Amino acid sequence: MERLMGTGVALVTPFNTDFSIDTEALSRIVDYCIDGGVDYLVVLGTTGESVTLNKAEKQLVMETVVKANAGRLPLVLGIGGNSTYRVAHEVQSFQSDDFEAILSVSPYYNKPTQEGIYQHFKALSEVATKPIILYNVPGRTGSNMLPETVLRLANDFDNIVGIKEAIGDMQQVKQLINNKPSDFHVVSGDDITALETVLAGGSGVISVLGQGLPTEFSRMIRAGLKGDKTTAQELHNRMSEGMNLIFEEGNPAGIKSIFETLGLSSAVVRLPLVEATENLKKRIATFVKPFFEVTA
Repeated sequence: MERLMGTGVALVTPFNTDFSIDTEALSRIVDYCIDGGVDYLVVLGTTGESVTLNKAEKQLVMETVVKANAGRLPLVLGIGGNSTYRVAHEVQSFQSDDFEAILSVSPYYNKPTQEGIYQHFKALSEVATKPIILYNVPGRTGSNMLPETVLRLANDFDNIVGIKEAIGDMQQVKQLINNKPSDFHVVSGDDITALETVLAGGSGVISVLGQGLPTEFSRMIRAGLKGDKTTAQELHNRMSEGMNLIFEEGNPAGIKSIFETLGLSSAVVRLPLVEATENLKKRIATFVKPFFEVTA
């Protein structure tokens, strides 16, 4: 996890107007994020609309990112689902020297008990060939992976190395940070509380807005990790409107609108998601513009 400190970004999967994967746009976005100073890339997460991709498309996304990255930054792969047997098989089968770790979401829809969540990740841990980063996002899964369960997993399994915590509740985040093993990492999965998480002792963020504003977001997190609260807070305040705007009509519709504004990719998403409305796109474009104005 030492290579996965700082700012990670949950990459989108760009689509052409016929909904096929736009590999050229994906390569551009990888370069844009790397040039902007992010620390690592997360592939096939929720923001990448992975649940709408078939097996061949997922392979294409992985290959495209690996090629574009060319070994420059560490990569993390999202592998998750609500069938423990299927996810365990996928985790066990995954063999690639190009990826540092697996990011795996707590089972969704089934709404398991805390014991069920523990047993799910225990099963993954026992077959994984890569370190596992847990992912808690109750707003999507329908259940909250409580700190007691996370800490139990962290203490019981050496290859469960961290958590992307997207609860948005700093009390729960701080409970994790204050009681975790020293080598276990708490990573923010919530842009609006990312700085607060870092200042409380977290290891960084896996961000959505960070891929749209990689330079500013990376600077904020680095400043926070160094304890430079003034600089970090100034950057947070400058970006906070965008942190809210991009989620206003769902993710990744908002961040794809930023990429459309920047000319990096289309704003196309796959059903059941739809593109951001024209009103939101205009407000996002207005927000983004000052970050790219050239001063004389």
